[in-house]
Amino acid sequence: MANPGMLYVTMQPKPGLPIEKFHEWYNNEHGPTRLRLPQIFSNGLRYRAADGKEPTFMAAYDVTSMSHLETETYTSLRANRSPREAETIGQVDVKRYFWDLISTKESPLFVPIEQLTDDEAEGIVLLTVERKLKDTTNAEAETIKWYDEHVNMISKIPGWLRSRVLKTSSLETGVPISFIALHEFAKDNELGESHQAASRTDGWQDVEDKYATLTSQRLYSLFYVFGPAPRDLYNLSQLPPADSVFKSADSTTATSNDPAAVITSYVTTPDGLSIPYRLEGNPDPKAPTIAFCNSLLTSLHMWDPFIAILKTQRPQYRILRYDHRGRHAIPSPPTPATLAMLSSDLNSLLTALRIPKLDTLIGVSMGGATTLNFALAHSEKLGKFVACDFNVASSAANTSAWKDRIAIAETPSAEDGKPGIEKLAGQTVERWFHPSTMQRKPDTVTWMVDMVAANDVEGFRYGCQALWDYDMKAQMGGCEVPGLLVVGEGDGKGALVKAMEGFRGLLGSGGVKLAVVPEAGHLPMCENPEGFWDAVKEIL
Repeated sequence: MANPGMLYVTMQPKPGLPIEKFHEWYNNEHGPTRLRLPQIFSNGLRYRAADGKEPTFMAAYDVTSMSHLETETYTSLRANRSPREAETIGQVDVKRYFWDLISTKESPLFVPIEQLTDDEAEGIVLLTVERKLKDTTNAEAETIKWYDEHVNMISKIPGWLRSRVLKTSSLETGVPISFIALHEFAKDNELGESHQAASRTDGWQDVEDKYATLTSQRLYSLFYVFGPAPRDLYNLSQLPPADSVFKSADSTTATSNDPAAVITSYVTTPDGLSIPYRLEGNPDPKAPTIAFCNSLLTSLHMWDPFIAILKTQRPQYRILRYDHRGRHAIPSPPTPATLAMLSSDLNSLLTALRIPKLDTLIGVSMGGATTLNFALAHSEKLGKFVACDFNVASSAANTSAWKDRIAIAETPSAEDGKPGIEKLAGQTVERWFHPSTMQRKPDTVTWMVDMVAANDVEGFRYGCQALWDYDMKAQMGGCEVPGLLVVGEGDGKGALVKAMEGFRGLLGSGGVKLAVVPEAGHLPMCENPEGFWDAVKEIL
């Protein structure tokens, strides 16, 4: 039987620990590691003292069932700390408390904090009132009775959102029993400076004298909400390069501020697949975010040449890239990808990173189709989009071509025994790139061939099926998100320019512009990044 409760941690960094180093470790390693266990932790919240007292910081994690905190899944987190975590936590005075939930009372206006945006959540006020039981008859029953009356009185203060009463957990054997009330208030409330007096509700002195002694009364302000994906570029950007470099033991998460703040990590989709991502650019957590959708067979590094330009020309943007499903792996059991699935993956990524709305989404080829699909399915999460070198519907001939390519990828070369994916890579890049790229930019060609050849073969088999059977034409007229279409002049020897010109008028109420990039084929941002910048700079 589930016994919900809370992990409650107070922290005071010691004088020798830079505050940015403390926050960066906690926000990018410690907290997200726990939020990746949703079966245990339903949220993670960070508070800063609003009463001038120490400890200055507190973190609260709602626990689905306190028994989970005795499982190896949780205890191994502490037993297998990274060297960075062990070093940092040694410079913090930490006290951990386990609380069992006794009761909850909510305002009709209450929304769980993890469901709010950061702007909505930050600044929520928390008043805590803790009492330790005395060894007297009926102490527990009388204290609970007082807390019930206490909550009723507190709930009448304008701005009140929720009150919970918790008791020292049964996991804490041999520890004196205490109770704590957690009262949450909106940023605008009438608790004011009188919070000490406000919490001294009827019967305060009687319970103090007979049953339970007040041990702590604190006022906090919420300042950070964890997600399962590290995202704190700001504190990372404040660290000296030598202090910024971190790599998790499994190499799935890394940070660096050399020469600028970059976080690489992953999110887990509902079907259990890990999606790697890279977050960089403007470190301001409120900075507008541009996300990028890759083409089939490429990695997030396909955008490197263009992003070098973007960082210089538009430094106001935070930049998010990720590898689509099929690049590295597929779910087990294998499931063919669909455009809806690819859009859902992006939505999962944004949710994990607590990005409520993208400023811009840019995608090419399969990523272009994903971009349009996302604009149609999740319009509330997108400001504008740029969709490049794609079609709005598949064809039977195209599906047949994909099956032929799968056969090539899965069959080792008869001549030299090399993996078939290497042969496919050479054929694919020659088909993608403009003749001038093939002739004049051998380094670009080699870079792209190597990138394609590194794709997981089984991932390609199931990932390419997203392009087999789809048709977005009927939905395009209802598109509410402004956009731009872009195509390389030589894509399909010019055939895709005509195709995109043919459907650009179907988008939204009045159609969208089509920009053509010269001396480029299927991947203009790779072949002619300066020309691609000229095509998109106005919308950015």
